[in-house]
Amino acid sequence: MRTDAMPAEGGAASLAPAKSLLRFLTCGSVDDGKSTLIGRLLHEAGQIPEDQLAALERDSRRHGTTGEEIDLALLVDGLEAERQQGITIDVAYRYFSTPRRGFIVADTPGHEQYTRNMATGASNSELAVILVDVRKGVLPQTRRHSHIAALFGVRHVILAVNKMDMVGFDEATFRAVVADYEAFAERLGFASLVAVPLSARYGDNVTARSARTPWWDGPTLVERLETVDVDAAPAERPLRFPVQWVNRPDQSFRGFSGTLASGRVRVGDPIVVAASGRESRVARIVTYDGDLAAAQAGDAVTLVLADEVDVARGDVLASPQGRPEVIDQFAARVLWMAEAPMLPGRPYLMKIGARYVPCQVTELKHRLDVNSFERLAGKTLALNDIGECNLATAAPIPIDAFADDPVGGAFVLIDRYSNATVGAGTVLHGLRRATNVHQQALLVDRPARERLKGHRSGVLWFTGLSGSGKSTVANLVERELHARGVHTFILDGDNLRHGLNRDLGFTVEDRVENIRRVGEVAKLFLEAGVLVLCSFISPFRAERRMVRELFADGEFLEIFMDAPIETCIARDPKGLYAKALGGEIKNFTGVDSPYEPPQAPELAFDTAQATPEAAAAAVIAELEARGLI
Repeated sequence: MRTDAMPAEGGAASLAPAKSLLRFLTCGSVDDGKSTLIGRLLHEAGQIPEDQLAALERDSRRHGTTGEEIDLALLVDGLEAERQQGITIDVAYRYFSTPRRGFIVADTPGHEQYTRNMATGASNSELAVILVDVRKGVLPQTRRHSHIAALFGVRHVILAVNKMDMVGFDEATFRAVVADYEAFAERLGFASLVAVPLSARYGDNVTARSARTPWWDGPTLVERLETVDVDAAPAERPLRFPVQWVNRPDQSFRGFSGTLASGRVRVGDPIVVAASGRESRVARIVTYDGDLAAAQAGDAVTLVLADEVDVARGDVLASPQGRPEVIDQFAARVLWMAEAPMLPGRPYLMKIGARYVPCQVTELKHRLDVNSFERLAGKTLALNDIGECNLATAAPIPIDAFADDPVGGAFVLIDRYSNATVGAGTVLHGLRRATNVHQQALLVDRPARERLKGHRSGVLWFTGLSGSGKSTVANLVERELHARGVHTFILDGDNLRHGLNRDLGFTVEDRVENIRRVGEVAKLFLEAGVLVLCSFISPFRAERRMVRELFADGEFLEIFMDAPIETCIARDPKGLYAKALGGEIKNFTGVDSPYEPPQAPELAFDTAQATPEAAAAAVIAELEARGLI
C-alpha cells in the first residue's frame, strides 16, 4: 500500500494537542475530477514543496490539459501511469492539514476494474467525498462506490458536485444532481450527507467561498471537512480486545497484545475468553512506556491475566456482561472482488480480526442491483457484485454484527490456493440455526461399528476425466473387497444424479454443490464403519480438498485415474464426448469445462498403459499396507 506525503515519524507531535485527525477517501467515476481535487487541496493547504511545484509547472506545460495553468491532476500522475500500464493499483494516502484539523485522504481509483481498491480505502475511512461531474450526473459507479462506503461503515458523505464552471455555475443543474443522489442515498442510512458545488480546477468552494455561486449559503468543502463530527464513541461500546500476539519473552511473563477495538478495561476487571468461556481478571495493563491503570478503545496494550488461561492469537477477550455471539453460521453482506465467481459450497479462508478460519458460503440469498436496490436472484456473485449470503465456518467463532462492532463484524475471504483476497464483507446477524441445532450423542459409535465389521472404515476417492476408468477400477476393487468380507459401498456420480443430486446440472456452481453433498454422504458411510468408494470426475481441486478436510489423516485416499484426453475420447464408453464435441452437451469436463489434476494424490495410474486389473490390485495392496483391511 503506497503512502505519499505522509508526516514523518513523530510529525504528529508538531500538531496542537487539540487538533483532531480525520481519515477520508475520495471516490467517484472516472474523469469526475478526483485527482484535480486532491491536488487542489494539497496546493491550497501549502503541502506542495517549492521544488515539486516548480516541476509541476514544467510538467503542466508539456503534459497538462489546462493550457497555461498548472494542472494539479499531475500531482498523482504516477498513479495514472500505473493505470495506463495495467499493473497493480494500490490505494495512495496523502496527508495535509489546516489550522483546525489534520487529514489523511485515501486516493482511490475510479475505474470499475479497481473497485476492490476503493473498498480498501473505505474500510479505513470515516467520511467519503463522492465526486460527481455535474454534466454527467449520478452514474452507476457513483452508486456502486456509495454502496461500498455504506457497506464498510462510512457514516458521513460529502457530495462534491464538480466542474460547475462547465455549466456556468447554474444552480438548477446543481440542485437536480443533488436531488437525484439524495433520492438514491436515502436507503443507505448515512448519518450525514452534505452537497457542495465546486470547481476543483479553479478552486471554487474548495477552501474559499466562490463569488460565482452567490446562491450557495452552505459550507465549502474544507469547512465541512473541518467541522464534521465523526466520533462514534467506540469506548462506550462493550469491551472487545482481539488478541494479535501472545507475548511470552521468557518463563516469567505471559501477556496478550493487541489494540482495544471498543470499550474500556481497568486493572482488576473481570474478563472472559469469548470462544471458550474461560474467565479471569486483568492483573496488569502493560505498555512500552510502563503499566497503565486503565485503557480504552484505540489503545495498543498488553493484558496480563491473573490466571493461566488458554488464549491464542485470534481469540477475543470481552467483558463477561457483554459477550459476543460464538457461532458458526451467520448472515453477511459481501462485496466480491475476484475475476472467478463466488461459488456457494466452495471452501474459502476467512480472516476476521486476527483469526483465520475455513468457511463456506452456504447460500446466496440475493444480489443487489446498485442502481435500483432491487434484490436479484442468482447462484453466484461476479466481480464487483454485492450480495447477501449465509456463511458457515469450520468452528464456532466470536462474532458481532458490524453495526455493533465494526472491527469484529468485518471480514475478508481468501482463496485457499492462490492466497488472493477474493471478497470482503460485514456481518448482519447470527443465524438462529447456529444455536438451536446441536449434535446428538449416540450410544453406538464408529469404533464399535468397525469392531463389529472386523475392519476399519475409510474413503477411496477415484477422480479423473470421463472415460479414464474410475468406475471400472472402483467396481473391481469393491468385488475383491466383498469377496474378502469387507463391508463396502460405491457412490457413483451417475447413480447419485438419479436421486440425491437429480436437481443439479453441470454448471460450475452445480458441480461444487454435487461434490459437497457427496462428501457429506461419504462421511456418514465412514461413521457407519463402511469402506466407501467414490467415483466422481470432481474436476476442481478446491472441492476435492474440501472433501478431504472432512476426514482425519489416513481416512481419505485420493486415487487419480490419469488418462490423456485423447485416450478418453477414443474410448468414449457412453458416447458423451461425441455429443460434447458436436455441441450437444455444454459444460463437459475436458471439452469446454476444465479439469484440475490432483497435485499429491495417494495413488495415480496411467490408465492408458495400466490395465484396470493391475490398478485394482495396486489399490488393494495400498489398503493392506495402511491396515484398512
